[in-house]
Amino acid sequence: MAALFRGSRNVLRTWNKHVDLTFVSARSMASKTPVGFIGLGNMGSPMATNLLRNGYPVIATDVFPESRKELQELGAQVVDTPAEVAEKADRIITMLPSSPNVIEAYTGPNGILKKIKKGTLLIDSSTIDPAVSREMAVAAEKMGAVFMDAPVSGGVGAASMAKLTFMVGGLEEEYHAAQELLTCMGANVVYCGQVGTGQAAKLCNNMLLAIGMIGTAETMNLGIRLGLDPKLLAKILNMSSGRCWSSDSYNPVPGVMEGVPSANNYQGGFGTTLMAKDLGLAQNTATNTKTPVPLGSLAHQIYRVMCSRGYANKDFSSVFQFLREEEGP
Repeated sequence: MAALFRGSRNVLRTWNKHVDLTFVSARSMASKTPVGFIGLGNMGSPMATNLLRNGYPVIATDVFPESRKELQELGAQVVDTPAEVAEKADRIITMLPSSPNVIEAYTGPNGILKKIKKGTLLIDSSTIDPAVSREMAVAAEKMGAVFMDAPVSGGVGAASMAKLTFMVGGLEEEYHAAQELLTCMGANVVYCGQVGTGQAAKLCNNMLLAIGMIGTAETMNLGIRLGLDPKLLAKILNMSSGRCWSSDSYNPVPGVMEGVPSANNYQGGFGTTLMAKDLGLAQNTATNTKTPVPLGSLAHQIYRVMCSRGYANKDFSSVFQFLREEEGP
């Protein structure tokens, strides 16, 4: 437990320039049972930090040692594998990039289910195929544990400021136990239904987000080519019926807004690769349910092409830049 408080006995370091210095005493942390956290990437790291900030001892791991070190310096105890996390905590949150990563973390040779204790609550905040969430729930149930899917919306900024939205699927009687932890990391926690429905809500949201961003980028590009000032056009859109989140909160045109990826060469935010992945998942679910999603399908194609054209690591709003470089007929 000494590592849990390394670097500060009574004070948790400042973790984000947007958040005031927060004091968390060792006594406060000791009064709450440990929470396991697996996956300390761009989203997972600030989420785990917010658990620490709310007084929860965190036992964490990640495949990248440097990510583990950063959280250790903030007061977390770090271990090498998900199985070790499961040995030490009976509430575990996972935040991983894809379905294969989740399957490995739960059922692999060093996975959670190898060392899990009966009664453990498992909360997966990754964005994955709803069918995989259901598979993990069945595997967890066989070990006497409870699995819930709780993917998020809001991006890195919201994760840092504890303003994420969680969409939760699983046993309703376990929802309040999950909510206790999720409210430390988000502003909204919504129960969606049985396991997999959280993922379903997330995929629907991201499909609409992609379609809306492409539409905003197309519209802004056309207006600029017609001689309109981009700030003026954005102002008009945002007081008219064309207004949407991509136009008024996350505008893809450089120079229109501050504090968004388009103002920083499309660095940070939600990567094009991740958007392409989520759209692929949406396509799979649409095929399985025989649901027509023509615009979702086209959005998936556009983001896949972007990944092959050098935009993979840029924010998904870089679709504006991609379209600017395309010559019209």
